[in-house]
Amino acid sequence: MRRPALTACAALLAAASLSACSSQMQTSDAPDNLPPVRVTGAAENCISTRNIRDTRVQSDRVIDFEMTRGRVYRNTLPNRCPGLGFERAFSYDTTIGRLCNPEIIYVLRDTAGTIERGAGCAIGNFVPVEYTGADRMN
Repeated sequence: MRRPALTACAALLAAASLSACSSQMQTSDAPDNLPPVRVTGAAENCISTRNIRDTRVQSDRVIDFEMTRGRVYRNTLPNRCPGLGFERAFSYDTTIGRLCNPEIIYVLRDTAGTIERGAGCAIGNFVPVEYTGADRMN
């Protein structure tokens, strides 16, 4: 039986045995409040999970994946993922070391201190972007 690898949220997720998570605070889910970006290349179908350094849930439909070497990919889900923008946390399972369109991510719900899997949602393509303006990442 394969054991999923745990990310930086290992302490929080150890009991849940989930393979990855993301957590980022933001005040609004509205598309107008997304950090502005400039597209820097063609969309890609997959990214390597071992190169994911951080993730930022921007809304119920948008996740930014910060990669090693400073690269950022914006993933816009094909449909709204209920609870994702509120919880700002998700997990995924993969056996190939790559996260690809249309794999499923799962919202992680914190219910009275217990982490549970919530809605499952397909992801879209990964668009390489660069933050612009005040929201630029260092």
